[in-house]
Amino acid sequence: MKLVVVTAGLTQPSSTRLLADRLTEAVAQRAEVEVRVVELRDLAVDIANNFVTGFPNTRLREVVEAVTQADGLVVVTPIFSGSYSGLFKSFFDVIDNTALAGKPVLIAATGGTARHSLALEHALRPLFAYLRAVVVPTAVYAAAEDWGGGRDAFTDGLGERIARAAQELADLLPHRAPRRPEPAEEEVVPFEQQLAALRPAE
Repeated sequence: MKLVVVTAGLTQPSSTRLLADRLTEAVAQRAEVEVRVVELRDLAVDIANNFVTGFPNTRLREVVEAVTQADGLVVVTPIFSGSYSGLFKSFFDVIDNTALAGKPVLIAATGGTARHSLALEHALRPLFAYLRAVVVPTAVYAAAEDWGGGRDAFTDGLGERIARAAQELADLLPHRAPRRPEPAEEEVVPFEQQLAALRPAE
C-alpha cells in the first residue's frame, strides 16, 4: 500500500517534518506501506506558478498524482495565526476537490504553544471533510515543549496520540477508496497532420 506524507514545514530542520517522521514510523510499524514524503517547501514556487498560469508544471503534476493515487495520507502543517499555513492550503487548492474522496487521512500539526491545538479541529478537519476524505478520529498536535530534549523527549500524552492515530490509519488502509485511474498519456498529433485535417477535400 502506498502512504504519502505531506509536510509543510518551512525550516530545515523542521519540527513539522520531525512529527511527520514519527507518525510515518508509527504507521509503518502497523501496516506494510511504501512511503513517499513530500516537502511542500521545495514546491512553493511551483504551487505559486500554478495559480498564475492555471496549470501545474511537470514536477507539481507528478506530486499531485502521487497524492491522489495514494492509499492513505499523513498531512502535517505548522500552525500560523491560529490555522494551517498558506503553503499547506495552497497545495490542497491545486488538487481537484473530488480527488481525495474516501481516502484515509491522518491530520497533524505543530505550533509554539498548546493553545493552538484546536486548529486541528476548526481548520484541518473541516478542510478534509470538504474534500470528502476519511479523517481518522485522533488528530496529533505537538507544541514546542513536546520537543524539549530531542527525538525521544516526547511527553507520554503525545506518544500515546501518535500511536493511537497511527493505528487508526493502519486500520483504514485496507478499506481505502478505489484508486483513480492512471491518467492516459495524450497522443501528440503532428501539426502537419492537424493542418491537413482542416483542408477541404478536393
